Amino acid sequence: MIDICDMTSEELEDFLTEIGEKPFRGRQIFRWIYKGAVDFEDMSDLPADIRKKLSRQACIGTVREERVRISEKDGTRKYLFALDDGNTIETVLMKYSYGNSVCISSQAGCAMGCAFCASAEGGRKRDLTAGEMTGQIMGVCRESGEKVGHVVVMGTGEPFDNYENTAKAIRIINHKNGLGIGMRNITVSTCGIIPGIRRFAEDFPQVNLAVSLHAADDADRTRLMPVNKKYSVDQLLAVCRKYTQRTGRRITFEYALIRGVNDSSEQLDLLAGKLRGMLSHVNIILLNDVAGKSLRGSSREYVYKAAERLEKQGVPATVRRELGSDIDAACGQLRLRHMKISADSSSENEEI
Repeated sequence: MIDICDMTSEELEDFLTEIGEKPFRGRQIFRWIYKGAVDFEDMSDLPADIRKKLSRQACIGTVREERVRISEKDGTRKYLFALDDGNTIETVLMKYSYGNSVCISSQAGCAMGCAFCASAEGGRKRDLTAGEMTGQIMGVCRESGEKVGHVVVMGTGEPFDNYENTAKAIRIINHKNGLGIGMRNITVSTCGIIPGIRRFAEDFPQVNLAVSLHAADDADRTRLMPVNKKYSVDQLLAVCRKYTQRTGRRITFEYALIRGVNDSSEQLDLLAGKLRGMLSHVNIILLNDVAGKSLRGSSREYVYKAAERLEKQGVPATVRRELGSDIDAACGQLRLRHMKISADSSSENEEI
């Protein structure tokens, strides 16, 4: 069964041509999908024979909501979505003064192995399709009844390890007949896949880029992030400088302060020295506790002092607002969950 949510508007036009229909029907269907249609029968301006033909060959989305948890602290909502092959993914709806933002996953599991992150536990199972990425947003909107104005690809997985599907999802999210979200309201986060950053600068110069840095020297970054064995700190920062020159866009560097690992004054000064003069911003993160991980974050008081230290050295820095930590929805806490659900969904056995 073909999931038409994996198609762009142009691909839907081609698909309708292939099954003997006029191309403009593809544009109609594309609009219906992102107006929230979940069944071909909802598409009232399509002739009945086309609706029947489509229902025999295709489906509208394969992402199914299994559970929602709501933070008592700040109203953040964490979703567990099931995929058609039995894998599950997590997605987060966050509320800010400027509007709602959805954090979506790009893979089921993650192969990057970062020491402080729950997402890598169990490894990478598979890439998500473009439809599974946009399906998370549609599912959040349906359940919450709220509009979304910002999308961040910062959930489980490394987006540049699944570049083609991530790129297609961005185009659908931005399309005027898709979700209609502006490029500048989309952010993609990478752990530092250099070829992906280069390609991203050419393909999406208006989309925001965030880079998970977390250390300014190779020894500490390699300890925390195995990707550093392939792409060193200096190599990564050189490409980031070229990115800012090519796009004119500021890069956000994510930096989780970890007690006794990357939070000394010397390491912060090294970070400032390497970033000074670059069009960038440091987002300092209060490290969230993750079950099974021994790393612990610096104190809240110290985190704010660290931001001040960077600011005094000419590097813009802020402390990220912490959302959803009481429901394991904060930075680094999303993970691949394998669930066995009974036929009537009355009980479940969750293994982490």
